[in-house]
Amino acid sequence: MTPTTQNSASAPTQHLDVDGNRYAYRRFGAAGKTPVVCLQHFTGTLDNWDPAIVDELAKDREVILFENAGIGGSNGAVPTTIDGMTEHALRFVDALALPKLHILGFSLGGFLAQNLAIARPGLIDRMVISGSAPEGGDGAGMDRPELVAIYVDATMPMTEKLKHLFFPATPEGQAAADAFVARLATRTADQDPPAGPDVAPAQLNAMIAWANWKGNVAGKLARIPHRVLVTNGDNDTMIPTKNSFALAAGLPNATLIIYPNSGHGAIYQYAPTYVAHVREFLQQP
Repeated sequence: MTPTTQNSASAPTQHLDVDGNRYAYRRFGAAGKTPVVCLQHFTGTLDNWDPAIVDELAKDREVILFENAGIGGSNGAVPTTIDGMTEHALRFVDALALPKLHILGFSLGGFLAQNLAIARPGLIDRMVISGSAPEGGDGAGMDRPELVAIYVDATMPMTEKLKHLFFPATPEGQAAADAFVARLATRTADQDPPAGPDVAPAQLNAMIAWANWKGNVAGKLARIPHRVLVTNGDNDTMIPTKNSFALAAGLPNATLIIYPNSGHGAIYQYAPTYVAHVREFLQQP
């Protein structure tokens, strides 16, 4: 289907049936330029995309929010490997039958973006990889005890988990966190089902295996010739910032931007600046 709205708060949740799988997605924005497919973070659903980012990007191009198998409104089992997640993403992007795509991969989504670029090099034009890591990246499994304690805390609301995990415990960081949580609440109809109890364990296992890979990191990154914008906060405690430097060093055609006094959620803390950087990157000839 073509986009029907310019706004993520009112974009209808659509479904694409491919080989027995039903994928939930939302598609909105201005037609005419290469669309950007957005790949979500650990346990994130369609409703976790920040309107301050996706709505602004949608002003000059189509934005497609994809939900992998077993998440939210997509059916099937949650893949326990990054390769399995990538296979589902490939089925989805191939079924869209678009001549070119940009990819925006945040966190876990950045893992998939790298694999997609290798699997479908001719389909993907440019990529934005934010708060992520190469395969074999140190600490990319997000399984440190202090993080797991937050994931499994049944008494902590999801909004509080996002504030703790994505933002620094500074007045500025927590003000940005409150603003981000408020923006997520702007969609009140046709809301996505929250991630079920099987999502976090499956995705965490996949991320741990990705981090523990002992292959040729530099060799894999060298297989991605695309233009890539790599971003992160200067103190990412979920996927350590040094992994963004590793991506920028290993990708042949990368640009690196590090945002100050911020962590994993730097894209939310600096949403207007991030959007300006992404827009400029995607519009460059």
